[in-house]
Amino acid sequence: EVLAVWHGGMSFHGALIGSILAIILFARRMGADVWSVLDVCAAATPMGLFFGRLANFINGELWGRVRDVPWAMVFPGPGAGSLPRHPSQLYEALLEGAVLFAVLWWLTHSRLALRKPGIVGGAFLAGYGLARSFCELFREPDPGHILTFGLFTAGILYSLPMILIGIWMMQRAGRRVATSPDARR
Repeated sequence: EVLAVWHGGMSFHGALIGSILAIILFARRMGADVWSVLDVCAAATPMGLFFGRLANFINGELWGRVRDVPWAMVFPGPGAGSLPRHPSQLYEALLEGAVLFAVLWWLTHSRLALRKPGIVGGAFLAGYGLARSFCELFREPDPGHILTFGLFTAGILYSLPMILIGIWMMQRAGRRVATSPDARR
């Protein structure tokens, strides 16, 4: 069952693990600094997340919890029912996509964080984990998932290690000697 990905899985979190492994293998094969390659890839990822969440919204999938807030929406399809729900896909597009992109852009362009490889990748992991955990409070949890209990959902529990690893990466990178100014290019 673990390999039966057509039955679901860790979705983004699992894809992230696979992507990180591929980036590490690629960087090593090319003789590039693994941390620098991870940073560059992390800096671009939020835009993909932004458009992916917009696609979730357009497709009427991964909708939010039932609420009666003025901006709640009724999503089509049998699974969502005819009850007004949070448009949680838009919250995720904003926080995991646009806001996280702005933070990483600020780090790379104003703080020159690419000079300390690992900062941007760590900020991405921690930032995504925090944004996803917050948005999970508005998103309908996967029904019957073994890791969902109370306010805690599988998405939150999968994000906690990301936050911790991201903080560790930033702390470790902060102790490194900065690379030359050419690293910014």
